[in-house]
Amino acid sequence: MAAALLTPETVTLHNIPYVRDIITQRRLLEDIGATVLTPELRTHKITASHIEVFEAPYELVKTMRASVLALGPLLARFGKAKVSLPGGCAIGTRPIDLHLSGFETFGAEVKLEAGNVVARAPARGRLRAADIHFNKVTVTGTENLMMAATLADGVTTLHNAAREPEIVDLADLLNKMGARVNGAGSETIQIEGVEALGGAEHTIIPDRIETGTFIVAGALTGGELEIKDCRPDHLRSVIAKLRSAGVVIQELNPTTLAVTCPDGLMAGDVTTEPHPQFPTDMQAQFMVLMTQARGRSEIVETVFENRFMHASELQRMGAQIHIDGRSAIVDGPTPLTGTKVIASDLRASASLVLAGLIAKGETLIDRVYHIDRGYEKIEAKLSAVGAEIERVRAPVTTSQLQEMQPVVESV
Repeated sequence: MAAALLTPETVTLHNIPYVRDIITQRRLLEDIGATVLTPELRTHKITASHIEVFEAPYELVKTMRASVLALGPLLARFGKAKVSLPGGCAIGTRPIDLHLSGFETFGAEVKLEAGNVVARAPARGRLRAADIHFNKVTVTGTENLMMAATLADGVTTLHNAAREPEIVDLADLLNKMGARVNGAGSETIQIEGVEALGGAEHTIIPDRIETGTFIVAGALTGGELEIKDCRPDHLRSVIAKLRSAGVVIQELNPTTLAVTCPDGLMAGDVTTEPHPQFPTDMQAQFMVLMTQARGRSEIVETVFENRFMHASELQRMGAQIHIDGRSAIVDGPTPLTGTKVIASDLRASASLVLAGLIAKGETLIDRVYHIDRGYEKIEAKLSAVGAEIERVRAPVTTSQLQEMQPVVESV
Protein backbone atom coordinates (compact mmCIF):
# COMPACT_ATOMS: atom_id res chain seq x y z
CA MET A 1 0.00 0.00 0.00
CA ALA A 2 2.86 2.39 0.77
CA ALA A 3 4.43 1.61 -2.61
CA ALA A 4 1.37 3.13 -4.30
CA LEU A 5 2.73 6.53 -3.21
CA LEU A 6 5.55 6.09 -5.73
CA THR A 7 3.28 6.76 -8.72
CA PRO A 8 0.39 9.05 -9.72
CA GLU A 9 -1.24 6.10 -11.48
CA THR A 10 -3.60 3.57 -9.90
CA VAL A 11 -2.21 0.55 -8.06
CA THR A 12 -4.73 -2.27 -7.58
CA LEU A 13 -4.03 -4.75 -4.79
CA HIS A 14 -5.93 -8.02 -4.33
CA ASN A 15 -6.05 -10.44 -1.37
CA ILE A 16 -5.77 -7.66 1.23
CA PRO A 17 -6.81 -8.91 4.67
CA TYR A 18 -9.46 -7.00 6.58
CA VAL A 19 -7.42 -6.26 9.71
CA ARG A 20 -6.91 -3.18 11.84
CA ASP A 21 -3.46 -2.34 10.44
CA ILE A 22 -4.88 -2.21 6.91
CA ILE A 23 -7.57 0.20 8.08
CA THR A 24 -4.86 2.36 9.70
CA GLN A 25 -2.73 2.35 6.56
CA ARG A 26 -5.73 3.23 4.40
CA ARG A 27 -6.52 6.16 6.67
CA LEU A 28 -2.90 7.31 6.44
CA LEU A 29 -2.97 7.26 2.64
CA GLU A 30 -6.28 9.11 2.54
CA ASP A 31 -5.10 11.71 5.06
CA ILE A 32 -2.17 12.70 2.84
CA GLY A 33 -4.37 12.97 -0.24
CA ALA A 34 -4.50 9.55 -1.89
CA THR A 35 -7.77 8.02 -3.02
CA VAL A 36 -8.46 4.46 -1.84
CA LEU A 37 -11.39 2.65 -3.43
CA THR A 38 -12.55 -0.80 -2.31
CA PRO A 39 -14.74 -2.26 -5.05
CA GLU A 40 -14.50 -5.61 -3.26
CA LEU A 41 -13.72 -6.54 0.35
CA ARG A 42 -10.18 -7.73 -0.38
CA THR A 43 -9.33 -5.32 -3.21
CA HIS A 44 -7.92 -1.82 -2.84
CA LYS A 45 -7.48 0.61 -5.74
CA ILE A 46 -5.04 3.30 -4.64
CA THR A 47 -4.41 6.48 -6.62
CA ALA A 48 -1.84 8.93 -5.27
CA SER A 49 -2.07 11.53 -8.03
CA HIS A 50 -2.91 14.48 -5.79
CA ILE A 51 -0.83 14.17 -2.64
CA GLU A 52 -1.38 17.29 -0.55
CA VAL A 53 0.36 16.46 2.72
CA PHE A 54 3.75 14.83 3.08
CA GLU A 55 3.36 13.77 6.68
CA ALA A 56 2.40 10.62 8.61
CA PRO A 57 1.11 11.92 11.97
CA TYR A 58 1.74 10.44 15.40
CA GLU A 59 -1.93 9.55 15.87
CA LEU A 60 -1.59 6.87 13.19
CA VAL A 61 2.07 5.90 13.43
CA LYS A 62 1.87 5.25 17.19
CA THR A 63 -0.53 2.36 16.59
CA MET A 64 1.34 0.74 13.70
CA ARG A 65 5.06 0.74 13.16
CA ALA A 66 4.70 -0.04 9.43
CA SER A 67 3.44 3.52 8.91
CA VAL A 68 7.11 4.50 8.70
CA LEU A 69 7.10 2.87 5.25
CA ALA A 70 5.53 6.04 3.88
CA LEU A 71 8.88 7.77 4.39
CA GLY A 72 10.78 6.17 1.50
CA PRO A 73 8.13 6.61 -1.21
CA LEU A 74 7.30 10.21 -0.22
CA LEU A 75 10.96 11.19 -0.09
CA ALA A 76 11.78 9.50 -3.40
CA ARG A 77 8.86 10.90 -5.38
CA PHE A 78 8.32 14.32 -3.82
CA GLY A 79 11.71 15.05 -2.25
CA LYS A 80 10.33 15.59 1.24
CA ALA A 81 8.64 13.67 4.02
CA LYS A 82 7.75 13.98 7.69
CA VAL A 83 6.93 10.85 9.66
CA SER A 84 6.41 10.50 13.39
CA LEU A 85 8.72 8.04 15.14
CA PRO A 86 6.88 4.70 15.11
CA GLY A 87 5.01 2.74 17.76
CA GLY A 88 3.25 -0.63 17.45
CA CYS A 89 3.67 -3.73 19.61
CA ALA A 90 5.52 -3.48 22.92
CA ILE A 91 8.12 -6.13 22.05
CA GLY A 92 11.30 -4.04 22.06
CA THR A 93 12.86 -0.79 20.96
CA ARG A 94 13.01 -1.56 17.20
CA PRO A 95 14.77 1.67 16.22
CA ILE A 96 14.66 2.98 12.65
CA ASP A 97 18.23 4.23 12.61
CA LEU A 98 19.09 1.88 9.72
CA HIS A 99 16.34 3.49 7.65
CA LEU A 100 17.56 6.98 8.42
CA SER A 101 21.26 6.32 7.81
CA GLY A 102 20.28 4.72 4.50
CA PHE A 103 18.37 7.83 3.41
CA GLU A 104 21.38 9.94 4.35
CA THR A 105 23.53 7.70 2.16
CA PHE A 106 21.09 8.51 -0.65
CA GLY A 107 22.02 12.16 -0.13
CA ALA A 108 18.95 13.18 1.86
CA GLU A 109 19.05 15.55 4.81
CA VAL A 110 17.46 13.80 7.80
CA LYS A 111 16.57 15.51 11.08
CA LEU A 112 14.69 14.58 14.23
CA GLU A 113 12.32 17.37 15.25
CA ALA A 114 9.89 17.06 18.17
CA GLY A 115 9.47 13.31 17.78
CA ASN A 116 9.26 13.43 13.99
CA VAL A 117 11.64 12.33 11.25
CA VAL A 118 11.95 15.18 8.74
CA ALA A 119 13.72 14.26 5.51
CA ARG A 120 14.55 16.23 2.36
CA ALA A 121 16.14 15.08 -0.87
CA PRO A 122 19.25 16.82 -2.27
CA ALA A 123 18.80 20.30 -3.76
CA ARG A 124 18.03 19.05 -7.27
CA GLY A 125 15.24 16.91 -5.83
CA ARG A 126 16.31 13.36 -6.69
CA LEU A 127 17.94 10.84 -4.42
CA ARG A 128 21.36 9.47 -5.42
CA ALA A 129 21.83 5.72 -5.70
CA ALA A 130 24.20 4.21 -3.15
CA ASP A 131 25.87 1.09 -1.82
CA ILE A 132 24.20 0.35 1.51
CA HIS A 133 25.37 -2.25 4.03
CA PHE A 134 22.90 -3.13 6.81
CA ASN A 135 24.78 -4.06 9.98
CA LYS A 136 21.64 -5.89 11.12
CA VAL A 137 18.92 -7.56 9.07
CA THR A 138 15.87 -5.29 8.95
CA VAL A 139 12.66 -6.11 7.09
CA THR A 140 11.04 -2.67 7.10
CA GLY A 141 14.45 -1.05 6.53
CA THR A 142 15.00 -3.19 3.43
CA GLU A 143 11.49 -2.38 2.19
CA ASN A 144 11.79 1.36 2.84
CA LEU A 145 15.14 1.77 1.11
CA MET A 146 14.20 -0.56 -1.74
CA MET A 147 11.15 1.57 -2.50
CA ALA A 148 13.15 4.79 -2.30
CA ALA A 149 15.86 3.38 -4.58
CA THR A 150 13.39 2.70 -7.41
CA LEU A 151 13.34 6.43 -8.21
CA ALA A 152 16.95 7.24 -7.26
CA ASP A 153 19.54 8.31 -9.82
CA GLY A 154 21.76 5.31 -10.57
CA VAL A 155 22.09 1.74 -9.31
CA THR A 156 21.60 1.00 -5.60
CA THR A 157 22.86 -2.18 -3.94
CA LEU A 158 21.49 -3.32 -0.57
CA HIS A 159 23.84 -5.70 1.28
CA ASN A 160 22.71 -7.98 4.14
CA ALA A 161 19.14 -7.34 3.03
CA ALA A 162 16.16 -9.11 4.59
CA ARG A 163 15.12 -12.25 2.70
CA GLU A 164 11.51 -12.66 3.83
CA PRO A 165 8.83 -13.66 1.28
CA GLU A 166 7.25 -10.24 1.86
CA ILE A 167 10.39 -8.61 0.44
CA VAL A 168 10.06 -10.70 -2.72
CA ASP A 169 6.35 -9.86 -2.96
CA LEU A 170 7.07 -6.12 -2.70
CA ALA A 171 9.79 -6.41 -5.35
CA ASP A 172 7.33 -8.20 -7.65
CA LEU A 173 4.86 -5.32 -7.29
CA LEU A 174 7.55 -2.68 -7.87
CA ASN A 175 8.72 -4.44 -11.02
CA LYS A 176 5.14 -4.55 -12.31
CA MET A 177 5.11 -0.77 -11.75
CA GLY A 178 8.18 -0.42 -13.95
CA ALA A 179 10.96 -0.65 -11.38
CA ARG A 180 14.14 -2.63 -11.96
CA VAL A 181 14.68 -4.68 -8.81
CA ASN A 182 16.88 -7.79 -8.90
CA GLY A 183 17.94 -10.23 -6.20
CA ALA A 184 14.98 -9.91 -3.82
CA GLY A 185 14.94 -12.94 -1.55
CA SER A 186 18.75 -13.02 -1.36
CA GLU A 187 21.17 -11.11 0.85
CA THR A 188 22.00 -8.71 -1.99
CA ILE A 189 19.35 -6.65 -3.78
CA GLN A 190 20.19 -4.39 -6.69
CA ILE A 191 17.84 -1.62 -7.81
CA GLU A 192 18.36 0.41 -10.97
CA GLY A 193 16.56 3.72 -10.54
CA VAL A 194 14.04 4.87 -13.15
CA GLU A 195 12.55 8.29 -13.92
CA ALA A 196 8.98 7.35 -13.00
CA LEU A 197 6.79 4.41 -12.03
CA GLY A 198 3.33 3.54 -13.33
CA GLY A 199 0.23 1.72 -12.18
CA ALA A 200 -0.01 -2.03 -11.66
CA GLU A 201 -2.27 -4.85 -10.50
CA HIS A 202 -0.98 -7.32 -7.95
CA THR A 203 -2.25 -10.17 -5.77
CA ILE A 204 -0.63 -10.24 -2.33
CA ILE A 205 0.81 -13.48 -0.94
CA PRO A 206 -1.01 -15.31 1.89
CA ASP A 207 0.05 -14.57 5.46
CA ARG A 208 2.57 -17.24 6.46
CA ILE A 209 2.29 -16.43 10.17
CA GLU A 210 -1.49 -16.86 10.13
CA THR A 211 -0.90 -20.22 8.44
CA GLY A 212 1.65 -21.20 11.09
CA THR A 213 -0.71 -20.19 13.87
CA PHE A 214 -3.46 -22.44 12.51
CA ILE A 215 -1.02 -25.34 12.11
CA VAL A 216 -0.25 -25.05 15.83
CA ALA A 217 -3.98 -24.84 16.61
CA GLY A 218 -4.60 -28.10 14.78
CA ALA A 219 -1.68 -29.82 16.50
CA LEU A 220 -2.65 -28.66 19.99
CA THR A 221 -6.25 -29.77 19.77
CA GLY A 222 -5.52 -33.15 18.20
CA GLY A 223 -7.92 -32.50 15.37
CA GLU A 224 -7.67 -32.96 11.64
CA LEU A 225 -7.28 -29.53 10.11
CA GLU A 226 -7.05 -28.56 6.46
CA ILE A 227 -5.54 -25.16 5.68
CA LYS A 228 -6.27 -23.82 2.21
CA ASP A 229 -4.90 -20.95 0.11
CA CYS A 230 -1.55 -20.87 1.91
CA ARG A 231 2.09 -20.99 0.79
CA PRO A 232 3.92 -23.91 2.46
CA ASP A 233 7.12 -22.92 0.65
CA HIS A 234 7.20 -19.77 2.78
CA LEU A 235 7.11 -21.84 6.01
CA ARG A 236 9.84 -24.42 5.49
CA SER A 237 11.63 -23.78 8.81
CA VAL A 238 8.36 -23.76 10.78
CA ILE A 239 7.04 -26.92 9.13
CA ALA A 240 10.35 -28.72 9.71
CA LYS A 241 10.44 -27.75 13.39
CA LEU A 242 6.82 -28.74 13.99
CA ARG A 243 7.32 -32.06 12.25
CA SER A 244 10.29 -32.81 14.50
CA ALA A 245 7.99 -32.14 17.48
CA GLY A 246 5.50 -34.77 16.32
CA VAL A 247 3.09 -32.74 14.19
CA VAL A 248 2.06 -34.55 11.00
CA ILE A 249 1.90 -32.00 8.18
CA GLN A 250 1.00 -33.13 4.68
CA GLU A 251 1.24 -30.91 1.62
CA LEU A 252 -1.85 -31.93 -0.34
CA ASN A 253 -0.94 -29.48 -3.11
CA PRO A 254 1.15 -26.29 -3.41
CA THR A 255 -1.53 -24.27 -1.56
CA THR A 256 -3.10 -26.75 0.89
CA LEU A 257 -1.86 -28.35 4.11
CA ALA A 258 -3.40 -31.14 6.22
CA VAL A 259 -2.46 -31.13 9.91
CA THR A 260 -2.84 -33.88 12.54
CA CYS A 261 -0.99 -34.92 15.66
CA PRO A 262 -1.97 -38.54 16.38
CA ASP A 263 0.90 -39.55 18.66
CA GLY A 264 1.33 -36.49 20.85
CA LEU A 265 4.04 -33.86 21.00
CA MET A 266 7.73 -34.15 21.80
CA ALA A 267 9.85 -31.35 23.28
CA GLY A 268 12.11 -29.45 20.91
CA ASP A 269 14.44 -26.46 21.04
CA VAL A 270 14.18 -23.47 18.77
CA THR A 271 16.07 -20.22 18.19
CA THR A 272 14.40 -17.35 16.39
CA GLU A 273 16.37 -15.83 13.53
CA PRO A 274 15.69 -13.84 10.36
CA HIS A 275 14.22 -15.69 7.38
CA PRO A 276 14.74 -18.38 6.23
CA GLN A 277 15.25 -19.56 9.82
CA PHE A 278 12.51 -19.89 12.46
CA PRO A 279 10.57 -16.59 12.62
CA THR A 280 10.18 -14.57 15.79
CA ASP A 281 6.51 -14.13 14.89
CA MET A 282 5.96 -17.86 15.56
CA GLN A 283 7.84 -17.96 18.86
CA ALA A 284 4.84 -17.35 21.14
CA GLN A 285 2.73 -19.96 19.35
CA PHE A 286 5.56 -22.51 19.57
CA MET A 287 5.86 -21.84 23.30
CA VAL A 288 2.22 -22.80 23.83
CA LEU A 289 2.78 -25.94 21.78
CA MET A 290 5.73 -26.92 23.97
CA THR A 291 3.64 -26.67 27.14
CA GLN A 292 1.89 -29.79 25.84
CA ALA A 293 5.03 -31.63 24.69
CA ARG A 294 6.79 -34.42 26.54
CA GLY A 295 10.04 -33.18 28.06
CA ARG A 296 11.92 -29.90 28.37
CA SER A 297 12.21 -27.34 25.58
CA GLU A 298 14.40 -24.28 25.27
CA ILE A 299 13.26 -21.30 23.22
CA VAL A 300 15.85 -18.61 22.46
CA GLU A 301 14.69 -15.22 21.20
CA THR A 302 17.40 -13.38 19.27
CA VAL A 303 15.38 -10.89 17.23
CA PHE A 304 13.55 -8.80 19.86
CA GLU A 305 14.65 -8.21 23.43
CA ASN A 306 11.20 -8.04 25.02
CA ARG A 307 9.19 -10.78 23.38
CA PHE A 308 8.43 -13.12 26.28
CA MET A 309 5.62 -11.00 27.71
CA HIS A 310 3.10 -13.76 26.99
CA ALA A 311 5.02 -16.20 29.23
CA SER A 312 3.72 -14.69 32.47
CA GLU A 313 0.12 -15.00 31.24
CA LEU A 314 0.72 -18.63 30.24
CA GLN A 315 2.19 -19.23 33.71
CA ARG A 316 -1.05 -17.93 35.21
CA MET A 317 -2.83 -20.64 33.22
CA GLY A 318 -0.53 -23.29 34.72
CA ALA A 319 2.32 -23.49 32.23
CA GLN A 320 5.75 -24.42 33.58
CA ILE A 321 7.95 -21.75 31.98
CA HIS A 322 11.18 -20.27 33.33
CA ILE A 323 12.58 -17.12 31.73
CA ASP A 324 16.32 -16.46 31.81
CA GLY A 325 17.21 -13.42 29.73
CA ARG A 326 16.52 -14.28 26.11
CA SER A 327 15.86 -17.96 26.87
CA ALA A 328 12.66 -19.63 27.98
CA ILE A 329 12.67 -23.14 29.44
CA VAL A 330 9.35 -24.95 29.04
CA ASP A 331 8.53 -28.20 30.83
CA GLY A 332 5.63 -30.30 29.67
CA PRO A 333 3.15 -31.65 29.22
CA THR A 334 1.26 -29.43 31.66
CA PRO A 335 -2.54 -29.08 31.87
CA LEU A 336 -3.68 -25.50 31.40
CA THR A 337 -6.58 -23.89 33.23
CA GLY A 338 -8.68 -21.08 31.83
CA THR A 339 -8.51 -17.69 33.52
CA LYS A 340 -8.46 -13.98 32.72
CA VAL A 341 -5.35 -12.99 30.76
CA ILE A 342 -4.09 -9.85 29.02
CA ALA A 343 -2.68 -9.69 25.51
CA SER A 344 0.48 -7.56 25.34
CA ASP A 345 1.14 -7.68 21.58
CA LEU A 346 -0.06 -9.22 18.34
CA ARG A 347 1.58 -12.65 18.53
CA ALA A 348 1.18 -12.87 22.31
CA SER A 349 -2.56 -12.51 21.85
CA ALA A 350 -2.53 -15.34 19.30
CA SER A 351 -0.68 -17.56 21.75
CA LEU A 352 -3.30 -16.91 24.43
CA VAL A 353 -6.08 -17.87 22.03
CA LEU A 354 -4.22 -21.12 21.33
CA ALA A 355 -3.80 -21.76 25.04
CA GLY A 356 -7.50 -21.08 25.59
CA LEU A 357 -8.40 -23.75 23.04
CA ILE A 358 -6.91 -26.47 25.23
CA ALA A 359 -7.31 -24.99 28.72
CA LYS A 360 -9.86 -26.48 31.13
CA GLY A 361 -12.69 -24.05 31.70
CA GLU A 362 -13.12 -20.57 30.28
CA THR A 363 -10.34 -18.24 29.20
CA LEU A 364 -11.11 -14.53 28.90
CA ILE A 365 -8.55 -12.55 26.88
CA ASP A 366 -8.45 -8.79 27.37
CA ARG A 367 -7.02 -6.21 24.93
CA VAL A 368 -7.83 -8.27 21.85
CA TYR A 369 -7.36 -5.17 19.70
CA HIS A 370 -3.81 -6.49 19.38
CA ILE A 371 -4.96 -9.66 17.61
CA ASP A 372 -7.20 -7.64 15.30
CA ARG A 373 -4.07 -5.94 13.94
CA GLY A 374 -2.92 -9.12 12.24
CA TYR A 375 -5.68 -11.76 12.17
CA GLU A 376 -8.91 -11.35 10.24
CA LYS A 377 -11.87 -12.62 12.29
CA ILE A 378 -9.83 -15.31 14.00
CA GLU A 379 -12.75 -16.21 16.25
CA ALA A 380 -14.99 -16.88 13.23
CA LYS A 381 -12.37 -19.06 11.52
CA LEU A 382 -11.76 -21.13 14.65
CA SER A 383 -15.49 -21.43 15.38
CA ALA A 384 -15.99 -22.80 11.88
CA VAL A 385 -13.75 -25.78 12.72
CA GLY A 386 -15.24 -26.54 16.12
CA ALA A 387 -13.72 -24.14 18.63
CA GLU A 388 -15.93 -22.71 21.36
CA ILE A 389 -14.83 -19.11 21.02
CA GLU A 390 -16.67 -15.83 20.80
CA ARG A 391 -15.99 -12.12 20.98
CA VAL A 392 -17.64 -10.42 23.95
CA ARG A 393 -17.83 -6.91 25.30
CA ALA A 394 -16.69 -6.90 28.90
CA PRO A 395 -18.88 -4.77 31.20
CA VAL A 396 -17.26 -1.66 32.65
CA THR A 397 -16.90 -1.93 36.42
CA THR A 398 -17.45 0.85 38.95
CA SER A 399 -13.74 1.02 39.71
CA GLN A 400 -12.95 1.38 35.99
CA LEU A 401 -15.47 4.21 35.73
CA GLN A 402 -13.83 5.93 38.69
CA GLU A 403 -10.42 5.58 37.03
CA MET A 404 -11.81 7.03 33.80
CA GLN A 405 -13.59 9.99 35.44
CA PRO A 406 -10.53 12.24 35.98
CA VAL A 407 -9.51 11.62 32.38
CA VAL A 408 -12.93 12.65 31.13
CA GLU A 409 -12.88 15.76 33.28
CA SER A 410 -9.44 16.77 32.08
CA VAL A 411 -10.52 16.50 28.48
